[in-house]
Amino acid sequence: MLKFVHRTLNQFINSQSLSGVVLALAALLALIVSNSPWSEAYVRFVELPGELRLGSDALLLSKSLLHWVNDLWMAVFFFLVGLEIKRELLDGELASRSQALLPVGAALGGMVAPALIYVAINAGNSVALRGWAIPAATDIAFALGILVLLGSRVPASLKVFLTAVAIIDDLGAILIIAFFYTDKLSLSALAAAGAGVLVLLALNRAKVMAISPYVAVGLVIWLFVYKSGIHATLAGVVTALAIPLSDGKGGSPLKAAEHALHPWVAFAVLPMFAFVNAGVSLQGVTPATLLQSVPMGITLGLLLGKAMGVFGASWLLIRFAGARLPAGAGWWQFFGVCLLCGVGFTMSLFIGALAFAGQDAAYETQLKLGVLCGSLLSGALGALMLLRSSSAVEAAKTPA
Repeated sequence: MLKFVHRTLNQFINSQSLSGVVLALAALLALIVSNSPWSEAYVRFVELPGELRLGSDALLLSKSLLHWVNDLWMAVFFFLVGLEIKRELLDGELASRSQALLPVGAALGGMVAPALIYVAINAGNSVALRGWAIPAATDIAFALGILVLLGSRVPASLKVFLTAVAIIDDLGAILIIAFFYTDKLSLSALAAAGAGVLVLLALNRAKVMAISPYVAVGLVIWLFVYKSGIHATLAGVVTALAIPLSDGKGGSPLKAAEHALHPWVAFAVLPMFAFVNAGVSLQGVTPATLLQSVPMGITLGLLLGKAMGVFGASWLLIRFAGARLPAGAGWWQFFGVCLLCGVGFTMSLFIGALAFAGQDAAYETQLKLGVLCGSLLSGALGALMLLRSSSAVEAAKTPA
């Protein structure tokens, strides 16, 4: 059993690391194209219209490609996140109090500190304050990608710790979206979505092990959640939580779904999200632009807030609550991983799009600049810290 868990974790980490590379390439391509002679073609591509119809006359939804990706494609990503959260809570690193104490506390500290820094910098600007949660989440694909590229110089326990923190971060981001980025509610649509959730529970209680019925009901829930005013991607999480972990015969529908979905999310959903969201024109951007309160709040929130929050909460738990530093890791290596938690790309852009929806286009540019700068700096400094601390550890082990 332990060998299976270890093998599954290694497969998960390796898939996430390669996903991080593809994600970075997609974001880089978006930046290049949006600042090239093909910039207008890029804008037209992002704004391509798409319609969802039932029958010949019943128009349900008409949205641009950008919104289809952010509302429907990302629901698939959130479905995968929901599967990961359930697996970790029932059969993973968060299954017991002793295992969960350090990553849960670290993740909470890593969400509060960046938000406080952002709020302090943007105090007095009511529109900018809507983005308080932007620097609160970690991008698991990017962060793990950097960590895995460093190879055996980083203890495996730190990879497990970072995975757990990022998954809890995602759960926190889901709750933030549900409670703070929902402006208007349609009670009738919400009631219909609730009825769909009851159907999911009934399927689970009836021990239905096939995935397709859950997905079919989940799509209906997605539509009603969208109509309700709550962000539709949350339907993906709700659907995932209903998938059974075990079929009672040694198999796991949840793990099978997670394994089947990973390549699609890693190499289709997330790269497409990065490509349609990361494009930002740098024309007219100066150092003064980066010093505006929104990009400065995001950059410092990701770079300083994440590291301080994750490290500070972890130190307190280790010092006073009996938590332990990940096996084989030193404090400087641990701090390097805390810096990597500031790579917030995917979820930060996603929350930012919700926060500044309908606002001046300048906020969109500032959002993207802040997320890109904060994530790049956190990733670079975290990798450098891990390289230097790992070299020091190896030198100390070498006989004189």
